[in-house]
Amino acid sequence: MESAPAQRPPTIDAKAAARWSRLAPASGSPWLHEEIGRRMEDRLQWIKARPRSWADWAPLHGGLEVHLQVARRYRDAKSFVIEPEAALVPATGQALVAPWWSARRWQGGHPSFDPPPEEGVDLLWANMALHMAADPQALIARWHRLVATNGFLMFSCFGPDTLRELRVLHQRFGWPPPSHEFTDMHDWGDMLVGAGFAEPVMDMERIMLTWPSAEAAFAELRTLGRNLHPARFPALRGKTWHRTLRRALPDFALSAEGAGRIALTFEIIYGHAFKPAPRVALAAESAVSLREMRSMLQRGRPGG
Repeated sequence: MESAPAQRPPTIDAKAAARWSRLAPASGSPWLHEEIGRRMEDRLQWIKARPRSWADWAPLHGGLEVHLQVARRYRDAKSFVIEPEAALVPATGQALVAPWWSARRWQGGHPSFDPPPEEGVDLLWANMALHMAADPQALIARWHRLVATNGFLMFSCFGPDTLRELRVLHQRFGWPPPSHEFTDMHDWGDMLVGAGFAEPVMDMERIMLTWPSAEAAFAELRTLGRNLHPARFPALRGKTWHRTLRRALPDFALSAEGAGRIALTFEIIYGHAFKPAPRVALAAESAVSLREMRSMLQRGRPGG
């Protein structure tokens, strides 16, 4: 008898998550994702390692402008773009590949869409992707395979306090949750270690965004994702429900600025972790991949 699969936070409707991942942004990358990417890029100044190669995971959703910032920081490094959704590759390529006459072409702004080298890249950059993954542990394991030995992962995602005002409103009215639950940074750290990463460093901050009206807030929220909770409303809501939501939101998310402005909380988690050389447990018979064997042999060389 097979055991039930382990519950992985967050609980997400996998089909809904797949639909969202295939949806191209209507007008460039979301502003909030770009801002978070800029803040994460600033953290790179504290990392002494200088990658010879790096890859950007899903930059169309994660941030096209911040991709160029990382490329300028590591302009001598070979850059790759990994777009897991084939349907988004043309749009990503059109946005990132600079024409021959552009100054961007000489500032690290010409990434390769070819598969990264078999041995991996020295830096894998993944901005605002992890919290939308239906199977985050599988995604982290995939990232681990893409990172070279002694390379590192940089990522960001939403944390549990995100949209807490909207969650309270939905609870008060007896409505289903407005989004799936976001994972705590300590759980992300445990998953990183479980996947084979080492020395994970996690930190978080809360950002309060304000809008002049509920309609403006909802318009921006739609650029950031969708409600992927399995228990979400099963169908579209009517005009009466939307009117109730708009009228109630100022009571739960009124900005300190007053004048009817709406304020919502976003908890942002940042993390990075290194990929150490593989260790093989001693056994009567052990199996390792060719890539792991090559890494172990290089580590054992004098002066290596």
